[in-house]
Amino acid sequence: MRFMSIVTSPQPAAKPTPALMEAMHTLADREIKAGRMVDTGGLMPLATGAQVRIVDGNLSVVDGPFVEAKEVIGGYAIFELRSKEEAIALAVEFMQLHKDHMPGWEGTCEVRAFAGFAGQCPE
Repeated sequence: MRFMSIVTSPQPAAKPTPALMEAMHTLADREIKAGRMVDTGGLMPLATGAQVRIVDGNLSVVDGPFVEAKEVIGGYAIFELRSKEEAIALAVEFMQLHKDHMPGWEGTCEVRAFAGFAGQCPE
């Protein structure tokens, strides 16, 4: 099964500490060598992005930053795993790194299965 972990935070983007960066690289290296991590990446600040929207039938493009953003996606990882439980265990480990190396940081790691894998279908 393929899963995506998406990290969000309601706080302004904070640069990860060197200790957190090292810990995340260690975790990523382990998962890549095990053949479980397919892709990963951090995202640039909202100010560098754009949103393409359809509202009331009108298509528009809005350059960042986005004032109405309540949570910001900071990064993602894609894994090939045996189960949702395995994906959750990795998310817990990843978030523990943040707790250990960036006290006071708050955020969420959402775990989602890709549609079309192991009988999964979008609802």
